[in-house]
Amino acid sequence: MGKRPVPSTPTDDKATQLAESAWAIVLFCVACGAVGGVLLPLIARWLLTLPWAPLEGPAELLTSVPEPALTLGTITVGVLGGLLLGFTAAHESLSVRVRDTHVTLAVRDGSQEFTREEISVFFRDGKQLVLLGPDGMELAREHCGLPWQRLADALAEHGYAWAEEDPYRAEFRRWVPGTPGLPEGADALLRARARARKHEDDAKDARELRGELLRLGVVVRDEEKRQYWRLVRRD
Repeated sequence: MGKRPVPSTPTDDKATQLAESAWAIVLFCVACGAVGGVLLPLIARWLLTLPWAPLEGPAELLTSVPEPALTLGTITVGVLGGLLLGFTAAHESLSVRVRDTHVTLAVRDGSQEFTREEISVFFRDGKQLVLLGPDGMELAREHCGLPWQRLADALAEHGYAWAEEDPYRAEFRRWVPGTPGLPEGADALLRARARARKHEDDAKDARELRGELLRLGVVVRDEEKRQYWRLVRRD
């Protein structure tokens, strides 16, 4: 399954900290906002040259503002929007602290700590870092912007297993309403989660519903708008 070899014994308990630079995230978002502010008047003028254009009214209103006030204004709005987006992205970014005895995942306003005995394997699923326990239970799934190779090397250095893909990937089945084989109540939770995933504002609900499914022994993974599930093997 592409797992990296695990050293038989840890060498020391020195921590390795991996985190995205908050300043780099904010500056990147501000730069994108500024570029968007420069391009917005140009795009508005281009739209007005088309025989039929969407948002023709807003484009006319925007281009009615004289220069240089128009460009300076859109750049200012873009920079402020970039700042807001940057601070939000920095707050949502994942940091990982690896020690020989435990691993800590910190994101948003909280953190999760897992001991070596609780951890079976880490792997990447798209843009998400996933942690599984010895029974195949999903312990954590977080969006990760860290360099994947650096993260894999840090975990291997401290004696943790890293897999190139989900070791249980072949066990997932696509969910459709009324799918047989699910524990009682799981189908209703998957229905609710499918509705929540249609709206970005309901991301927190989708996350909480994932947790409820895990309590029933159901692991969920997403591919675009589709949900796939597997059962955790419990002795």
